Amino acid sequence: MFDVLHVVVSGRVQGVGFRYAAHAEAVSLGLTGWIRNRADGSVEARFEGARNPLEQILAWCRQGPAWASVTGVVHEWSHAENKHETFEIRR
Repeated sequence: MFDVLHVVVSGRVQGVGFRYAAHAEAVSLGLTGWIRNRADGSVEARFEGARNPLEQILAWCRQGPAWASVTGVVHEWSHAENKHETFEIRR
């Protein structure tokens, strides 16, 4: 069993490379899962892995890359048996 962090990030997070920067950060932390844009202008992600790297990616999401402007992060913790093989950017 492993931890799962589900986040929805709002603000100026689409069209500024947020997903690509989050992908690079997640991969560097050894996390798997996915990230995608939502129709409401926010970004949604599922990060899977050990608790400490998940806490690090949550802190990163609250700030985002320099060219983004995060105004809110809603997150939820859970556990799962199966996980993704990689971290992917979904359209």
